[in-house]
Amino acid sequence: MDTQKNTQQNTQADSQTDTRSGAGPGAAGTPRIVGIVWGLLVLNTLGSAGAKTIVPLPRSLIQMVTMGALVAAFALALTVNVRLRIRASAYLLLLTLLLVTSVISSANLESGFGALFRCFRLTLFVGTLWLLSRWWDGSLTFVRHHIRAYFAVLGSVALGLVVSPGAALPDLYGGRLVGALWPLTPPQIGQYAAVIIGLTVLLLLGHRTDRTSAAVVIVPSLVLLALTHTRTATLGLLIGLALAIGSLILTSAAARRFFTWAVLGGAVAAVGFASALQTWFLRGQTKENFSSLTGRAKVWDALLAAPRSTSEKFLGVGLGDKSFGGLPIDNSWLAVYNEQGLAGVTLVAVIIIVLGGVALLRPPSLQRACAIFLISYCAIASYTEAGLGDASPYLLHLALAASLLAAPAATAPLSTPELARRPEVT
Repeated sequence: MDTQKNTQQNTQADSQTDTRSGAGPGAAGTPRIVGIVWGLLVLNTLGSAGAKTIVPLPRSLIQMVTMGALVAAFALALTVNVRLRIRASAYLLLLTLLLVTSVISSANLESGFGALFRCFRLTLFVGTLWLLSRWWDGSLTFVRHHIRAYFAVLGSVALGLVVSPGAALPDLYGGRLVGALWPLTPPQIGQYAAVIIGLTVLLLLGHRTDRTSAAVVIVPSLVLLALTHTRTATLGLLIGLALAIGSLILTSAAARRFFTWAVLGGAVAAVGFASALQTWFLRGQTKENFSSLTGRAKVWDALLAAPRSTSEKFLGVGLGDKSFGGLPIDNSWLAVYNEQGLAGVTLVAVIIIVLGGVALLRPPSLQRACAIFLISYCAIASYTEAGLGDASPYLLHLALAASLLAAPAATAPLSTPELARRPEVT
């Protein structure tokens, strides 16, 4: 009787703690503040470099906003999870090991004091994810947070396009869509659009959203994606959706119908609009420029040919701005090799393999399909985009995949002995 009484008192105390922190219950029992924290993480990963905006924004101001968003996210996550309850996560454990590798490689200051600042940023980023892991229960709650946050970002892009079409489609980027209110590059916009399109399509197939709500997200996002002329995002969307829907074919009639119509529609488009599709895909580039991946291959060759010490080969030169010789690397694997060495490359590879392996071992479900889409998209984009070794949208996508693959809270082992003795109230 005494044990039951103490348990009830502790449960009530936890509930009161959540109420005092302003964390009213949200979807699936998740505090509303968690959605705000996720949105702040999205804001932090938008970056500070990009196109010229309508109203010039000093880079220092942008960095202050993005870094402030991360600090606020960590503080709010700590407030809503005052007891520091976390859930075991192979993804976060590997990410923590990558953080340790980054700190070791940055300690010699070969990349300057900026490397230590980036390590601090990555520490807050990973720490915030650990605090949020308490609510990783395999539900679709974080998928909705993800879609809302990036749809808001795309809304700012669309508003900039309406306010100043010339600034949103500048000649500097070959007429490709950029952020006119917040400095966003075409690949960034294409990535955000592709990810929320894919997730929304899967929610629609799983009957977790209605057609009107899905159309509100998918249609404008498709328009923005087309205006960016981003090949990587388009291929990632198509291949990722094909793999995700393929995982549902045996259990979902809606997925089978969508897949059939998508194949038929793709065949008709390939025949009837072959010339237009080729023009869009080439973006007016010469065959030489296209074969060198818009000059990326030259930077990659130079990076691989540069002499390196044994320490630099295994641990890299420390976190930097993902560039080499003043030019962007635009490849996650080579960027990680440059900054965190072979140790970092190994950890990133293990992250992808572990998440992919867990997804394949799960029984067919909507959550599994969403995770497969996110993992495959990040793997495809890693060839022409950097970000898997530092705080970035790609690590957020993979964190979302990890949350979808987590076991339900009622059956999953918890990382705190206290929680193993009594049920958790969220």
